[in-house]
Amino acid sequence: MSAQAPQSAPEAEADPRAAEESTTEVDQPAQEPWAARRDLDAHVPESMDLRFRGTNHGVTAQQVIGDIITGGKTEHHYNFAGYSGFGGGQVSGEIPEQALERLAGDFVEEGTPFAELLDRLREERVIVLTGDPFTGRRTAALMLLHRLGATPVRALDREVTPGELSQRLTSGDGAVGHVLCDLDISREQPLREAHLLALRDRMRELKAYLVITVGHSPYVEDTVELAAWLPPEPAAVLASLLPKRTDEARARRLLALPAVAEFLSHERQIREVVHYVAVLAEADEARIKQYSLVALEQQVQEWFEEAETPVQLREKAFLIALAAFDKGPYALTAELSDVLYAALRSTGDEKYQKPIPVFGTHIGKRLQNARAKRYDDREMTEWGPVTQVKAAFHDERVAPVVLREVWTGHPAARPALIKWLDGLSVDGRPFVRTRAAATVAVLAYTDLPSTMALIVERWAGAKESRRQLTAVSALALAHRIGAPNIPRIVDTWSTATQDPKRCWVAVRALGLIGPERPTEALSALLVQARHQHDKQLKQPHTGVGDRQVAAELPQSVALLLSSAADPALSALLTAVDGHPSSRVLALDGFLTACERPDPAACPPLLCQAAHSPLAAERIARLLGVALNDRTANERAENVLRSWIRAADSDPATEGALSALLPATIADPRDAARLSHLLDTVQGVDGRPRPAVAERMRTALARPHAHA
Repeated sequence: MSAQAPQSAPEAEADPRAAEESTTEVDQPAQEPWAARRDLDAHVPESMDLRFRGTNHGVTAQQVIGDIITGGKTEHHYNFAGYSGFGGGQVSGEIPEQALERLAGDFVEEGTPFAELLDRLREERVIVLTGDPFTGRRTAALMLLHRLGATPVRALDREVTPGELSQRLTSGDGAVGHVLCDLDISREQPLREAHLLALRDRMRELKAYLVITVGHSPYVEDTVELAAWLPPEPAAVLASLLPKRTDEARARRLLALPAVAEFLSHERQIREVVHYVAVLAEADEARIKQYSLVALEQQVQEWFEEAETPVQLREKAFLIALAAFDKGPYALTAELSDVLYAALRSTGDEKYQKPIPVFGTHIGKRLQNARAKRYDDREMTEWGPVTQVKAAFHDERVAPVVLREVWTGHPAARPALIKWLDGLSVDGRPFVRTRAAATVAVLAYTDLPSTMALIVERWAGAKESRRQLTAVSALALAHRIGAPNIPRIVDTWSTATQDPKRCWVAVRALGLIGPERPTEALSALLVQARHQHDKQLKQPHTGVGDRQVAAELPQSVALLLSSAADPALSALLTAVDGHPSSRVLALDGFLTACERPDPAACPPLLCQAAHSPLAAERIARLLGVALNDRTANERAENVLRSWIRAADSDPATEGALSALLPATIADPRDAARLSHLLDTVQGVDGRPRPAVAERMRTALARPHAHA
């Protein structure tokens, strides 16, 4: 391939990381097309991992991404305040007895450590209940007190410090049970064993009981014996509560619906399960089917509607980064999320330069809050296989919903997000660039006009080849997931005559999205080839941009042939008999595909000939034309030599080539040329003539001698 000429000095970047990367771009040629496609396929999110191999996967990809983005837009409002329905807004006061009875009627004990916790509370009088957010800790605390008969129950103000708590408990309120939810503990006010000992003494004096709930926190003294709460399984909650809302037969029918199985296949919070019971009881199948995605969207909206504090903003940046790098290395995601955090902090105040905390939320708590998981996975890198600590959402549908919510629901975040993506687009790591492209693809599906104007068009016209390549990937991935009008955009850009940079991006993109529409893609490439031909006749010394476009045209033809061989080969045969520029491009693209290196023993195009009689006939005809073309003859002969050498070590390649060679002969002159080539071909690195050449020479002579 003709390498792209070195780029001129790149435009300045506000992000120092991007600027540093850009300064090296002057020396970076455009990535070779096969390598670019390999990186795209290797690093794309799994939901987009629908590689083009001659068929349109857009509908399938749209079910993965598009339906997620559009499917949650139905307006259903659910109160996710808590399991009990009188959740986190209450500060202090007596819990109504009716509310406790209602909770007791729906409480699901199966699969929980409730019995053990009840014994501990009865004996110790004070327990500290800990567990994950939204697992029903508050409800469990109330039910422990209710089951002990420790009523009335009084909710205590969570703002009290651990040291003051025992002093706040008096006999004057008449309460036997006390509950303090989400005690506010911190580095300055940790929870110590001495606090619990004082509280137990106080509860014995009052003949009362106290349950404190806390999240996972490093500010609890090691000697404090916590009581771990584990929620019931979502399926058990559904099976227990739904028959109470409807009759048994109807409940069994509803629980057997595929939508219920899909709902339970994802990680669920108890509050979501309880609300799903109400939806199931209504027996509206449309709402039942939509609820899973609506609940997910509600969760994402909650994440980004919380009050702004520096810590919360940092975690929001992490959520966005995790959406972009889902199932990627955790360290990389955290590193790049802090780059986004810095950009978000300076939104509206570019002089905001307060330092970013070096140490922040623990990985476990951070992933827990993001409803994500940490796991080890082995992946292949350019330095060989390595084991990485990775992070992923429990529900893979979260990522596109997060990106849509930030882009369309919080426009004030767009400048920071765009600045962040600009930096990612020139990052030296292919994984980062591919994920930046995938993020932009989701944004394009959500809001094509803004995404094109604010991101893709700028990248397409950039000085840095990496940024242009990221624009190519963004267009290709946007088309994979069903974003509208991408082929139209690419076709229009590819035939442009005044913007070589944008044209180059479109020509490269045609090679990636064209295999599903090879005739249209090849027509667009032929139009640009004709333009380059005419321009060179008028102006022999064309600009760098035009030369880059001309060099890219055969590469895109070769990409078409690698994925949609039969229709593309047919279109190429027609082009060979057309305008001179069409013939040149057809033969150049065909031979580029023939020359494509591949780790497999059999050359890719030759393998296609072995598996498709139509492809074999077309390849033989094009190869014959190339052998008889004055400008292409030498390359065609070199292709045959490389195939012969490959056949010497692989019987399948030998069989495919032996079947193909006779079909390239149209007259005695062709036969003589081919015989001479087989007689004179050398082995790899100048070694003696391959033995396979003699076998092919003998086989080639038989039909002609017989004739």
